[in-house]
Amino acid sequence: MEAVQGLPPHQQQAFMKNLEQMQMKDSLTMYNNLVERCFEGCVFSFRSKVLDSSEISCIENCAGRYVKMTQRVGLRFAEHQAMQQKRAADAAAAAAGGTV
Repeated sequence: MEAVQGLPPHQQQAFMKNLEQMQMKDSLTMYNNLVERCFEGCVFSFRSKVLDSSEISCIENCAGRYVKMTQRVGLRFAEHQAMQQKRAADAAAAAAGGTV
């Protein structure tokens, strides 16, 4: 994000707008995947307009597991990114120290 601050204001706005659109698309995709996965795995009877108690319980459990899994993956990704940045900073410091 530091590189964005070096852009002219109109490009910063365009970048931020594009980033917001990408985040919205990712959120909708995640939501659609959640609905599809839990509906297909939990809803079997179409004889009534309402879900029965076992279907409701299944959907609640499925959605909870899906959200926890998504959060865990996001956390692991953030940890991985931080580790990569630290390695790059360490490599840059070692290169700078070796050439002085």
